[in-house]
Amino acid sequence: MQAENPGFFYATEGDSEHCGNVFWTDATSRANYSYFGDTVRVDTSYRTNRSKIPFITFTGINHHAQPVLFGCALLLNESDNSFIWLLQTWLQAMSGRSPVSITCDPDRLIQMAVAQVLPEARSRFCRWSIFRQTQEKLSNVYQTNSTFDFEFQKCINEADTVEEFESCWATLLSRYYLMDNEWLQSLYNIRDQWVPIYLRDVFFGELSTVEHNDALSLFFDGLLSTPTTIQLLIKQYEKTISSWHEKELKDDFDSSNTTPVLKTPSPMEKQAANLYTRRIFMKFQGELVETLANPATIVDDSGTVITYRVAKFGEEHKAHTVRFNAFEMKATCSCRMFEFSGIICRHVLSVFRAKNVLMLPPEYVLKRWTRNAKTGVGESEPDSAFGLPSNSQDSPIVRHNNLRQEAVKYVEEGAKSIHVYNVAMGALQEASKRVSAAKCKNSGTTLGTSEANGGNLEMHAVENQSASCLSRVRYFKLSVFLYIEHLLIFLIQENRYVELFTLQRYIKFLLGSCDLKLELMSQDLEEKEKKIRELSTELERTNQRCEVYRAILLALFRDIEDQKLKLSVKRSSAFALREISCYPVSTSNGDAAPVKARAASPRGFGERRRLGAASPSPKLFGQRRRRARIRGQWRSPSPLSTAAGATAIAVVP
Repeated sequence: MQAENPGFFYATEGDSEHCGNVFWTDATSRANYSYFGDTVRVDTSYRTNRSKIPFITFTGINHHAQPVLFGCALLLNESDNSFIWLLQTWLQAMSGRSPVSITCDPDRLIQMAVAQVLPEARSRFCRWSIFRQTQEKLSNVYQTNSTFDFEFQKCINEADTVEEFESCWATLLSRYYLMDNEWLQSLYNIRDQWVPIYLRDVFFGELSTVEHNDALSLFFDGLLSTPTTIQLLIKQYEKTISSWHEKELKDDFDSSNTTPVLKTPSPMEKQAANLYTRRIFMKFQGELVETLANPATIVDDSGTVITYRVAKFGEEHKAHTVRFNAFEMKATCSCRMFEFSGIICRHVLSVFRAKNVLMLPPEYVLKRWTRNAKTGVGESEPDSAFGLPSNSQDSPIVRHNNLRQEAVKYVEEGAKSIHVYNVAMGALQEASKRVSAAKCKNSGTTLGTSEANGGNLEMHAVENQSASCLSRVRYFKLSVFLYIEHLLIFLIQENRYVELFTLQRYIKFLLGSCDLKLELMSQDLEEKEKKIRELSTELERTNQRCEVYRAILLALFRDIEDQKLKLSVKRSSAFALREISCYPVSTSNGDAAPVKARAASPRGFGERRRLGAASPSPKLFGQRRRRARIRGQWRSPSPLSTAAGATAIAVVP
């Protein structure tokens, strides 16, 4: 199995038939440790949640502040030597590189093992595990005082100085009459191992002490509980790993191909947007915006190091001290946020703003938080350290990362226009044929008919993913079987026949379920591939129909506009003919006689009514017309008489 994947590592504890401990890790986990192995979480929560499966995980935090797996173990024998063996084996798999800091549960056995195997690493207890245990120990206090939990966590998480924590702790115990409580007294005695204010001089990768975001222990969150069994663990193990891998790829794509919204005109913000991943940039951006409300005031300017006092408006009692060296462009803050989380704080940024430092100095940008956390020197060094080929091109991890990065760039260029898209698709299909031919030549065997006929790049990606999933399932299956083998020996020696009979049924179920899972995975991949082709064809047909419908709708809109224009012209002409009431007056010698006239208006006699004039009756109008005929001043209106455009109404006295 290790011949198929040189990066895979597993070990069992000794050859003693009384032991049943198994540890394993794969090449991806070992490579991730080379990039993000500065802080590690050892999760032994199964001992407190009464899980049936003694499942231990080693996790860390990647550049998106997501949990990442470093290794797993099944620990049947829980002795001092077993935990020591586990940490030594894990450290050996990680090429002997000790982390900067390590977080573990407040357990005596794991605490002793960490102190012996990892003496250089700064150890702390998981704060959220202590909160859960406190809720169990002080259940009566939580039930009778609804505000105790909020005040207790606020005292731990939001204390900015040691003095503030000490004062808040004493006030809390006095308010709830807990001065003699043994549990709280024991927590206070070890406060330097779990309270954040005592640990801020060491990197733990914790972006916020207030939010309940214990990312180091969330990788298999909810997987281990009281009813969890071996077969359920097998089903969820690979599913959980694939899920976190997909999330990381999605965040990689979003960070590289989308631009965050900038909130200030500062060039430093634009620089950070191009360096950090999206999640880390949002944290930095929040600190940068807060500099507007945190002015820096000079306290001491006597030497090469200038001392500033930085406080928020209205909160001068929570001021922080920043020491700035202008020659080295270095600054240290009393809040120690950069040392604790790797993100520069608002207090140092306020001093940079006062000193016109427009760009982030390189020493304040940790590579582990950037988009390129997995590139550069880290691509070649980890593989040789893990027993993989020393040449970076011989490492499957490096090849995978390089191909993925180039493929993302290729997709971006190919999607810009239909012409470039067609060219890109043709190139991909041609490359797919060449890859298939190379695989056949190297292996000496022929591949499927779809590959021989030049299947597209998506089909190859699905096949590679399926091969990876199947191999990882086999690795996990072997580890579980090794664990079961030691468990059988233990049960036989202890004469536990009831448990032995139950385990026998589990083994039969496991054998069937693992084989069934491998078969179902291959069938599911074929069905998904077929479904993708069908949906792609249907989408293309739908796009064609949409283009036809769009052309028809555009033609209808043009016809409607033409009809509206014609109707408007006809309506205007009819209205003009109906409203014309001009009667030109001429004398006997043919000259135009002066008359009183008014311009024709659409309102007509309506204006006369508003002005108080009475409308002439038909009888009176006829009499006036007869008088005009007798005088020779009346004639019927004709189009020729209105050619000049002057229209008037004759006023007969």
